[in-house]
Amino acid sequence: KSSSKYNEEISSDSETESATAPKKRQSTEQIEYEETPQEKKLRLAKLYLEQLKEEEEKKAEEASFETDLIAGRLQEEVLEQRGKLQRLIAKDLIPPDPSEIRMFRGHKLPITCLVITPDDKYIFSAAKDCSIIKWDVESGKKIHTIPGGRKGTEDRHVGHTAHILCMTISSDGKYLATGDMNNLIMIWEAESCKHLYKFTGHKGAVSGLSFRKGTHDLYSASHDRSIKVWNVDENAYVETLFGHQDSITGLDSLSRERCVTAGGRDGTVRVWKIAEESQLVFHGHEGSIDCIQLINEEHMVTGADDGSVCLWSVNKKKPLSTVKRAHGCHGDAGIEQPHWVSSVAALQNSDTIASGSHNSEVKVWKCGQNYRGLEPLFSVPVSGFVNSLKFSSSGQFLVAGVGQEHRLGRWWRLKEAKNGIYVIPLKRKPSDPDETKITAGSIL
Repeated sequence: KSSSKYNEEISSDSETESATAPKKRQSTEQIEYEETPQEKKLRLAKLYLEQLKEEEEKKAEEASFETDLIAGRLQEEVLEQRGKLQRLIAKDLIPPDPSEIRMFRGHKLPITCLVITPDDKYIFSAAKDCSIIKWDVESGKKIHTIPGGRKGTEDRHVGHTAHILCMTISSDGKYLATGDMNNLIMIWEAESCKHLYKFTGHKGAVSGLSFRKGTHDLYSASHDRSIKVWNVDENAYVETLFGHQDSITGLDSLSRERCVTAGGRDGTVRVWKIAEESQLVFHGHEGSIDCIQLINEEHMVTGADDGSVCLWSVNKKKPLSTVKRAHGCHGDAGIEQPHWVSSVAALQNSDTIASGSHNSEVKVWKCGQNYRGLEPLFSVPVSGFVNSLKFSSSGQFLVAGVGQEHRLGRWWRLKEAKNGIYVIPLKRKPSDPDETKITAGSIL
């Protein structure tokens, strides 16, 4: 009996459960059926329309963002081609801590010139010891050294046997070109440092070299007062241009078929239109113009031994802006002489430039709007003659090639200086995330 009773109890429990369950089902069914088929269709239609609306709005936002990006990029490219692009970067730069400045040592004699590869991973430097060193930027280690040879060993030595005065690298990073006091231009494979060609033809020291951006056309300047054009792919000489009245001290070019030169003691800066075989002549400095660099296709910066730094437009015969005694003076009272400006550099398509002398500092400058006006941003302590300056293409660092002597002679010797390369980080102020995006975009 007890067992049957137990069974009954179990069955009665199950009954109650089953009895309550249909009630729940009934209630839900009642709720469901309160909505007529037409109402249900209407509700689903509204839901569908809302989803479509949301998707379309999202697509429109993305499309407008993309078109803004594309429009911005196209606008920048047009301005760059016209030579009017001026990204405002200087306002965000802050002086680096001296402990963050790294020094690479390897050359026995003063550094005369350097270049940074387009990907910012390597630096090539050359010196009065006739050697070339390839450095890894991140580790600071030597990747490759091309030793210099002794005078008289030109026939058997692969490399330079005289002071190297200038160097350049093609925009695709394939070729490296170097020029020396023996009137020679050497072409190297940048990746492997393998010697490829030797260009002869100049009758004086080769003082300036530059590859036209996006090509393998090479422009060279010399103390023989001429400019020569070469095609490195074909291992060929193209033409010679004349015009300067004294030794040419520097040369630069970008993507247009033209180059700019500094004429040293003839006191002129010249823009050479290669295809038209014509030149524009500019006057402004009082001393020997020793260095030149293009900021964009329309503007350039020069430095001279009268201590001045000048900003130029290719459309104006006089400087847009001049800073006299940019690096101060030295000497006894009454007969002070300005420190010579031995190197200049420009962060391409921006408002930031740098200059070097032998007053133990590299100066970073901010260009005014439309390149009218120059104001100092900060100085970086560097002991010795700053013979070469280059900004990395990303704008993340500045490299200075330093020596105990000036690259073109031995007028002074600063014994306390060390021959080496200084890598100076360009730090930026912490800013709002939105602003950071804009700045990062502008740098890229």
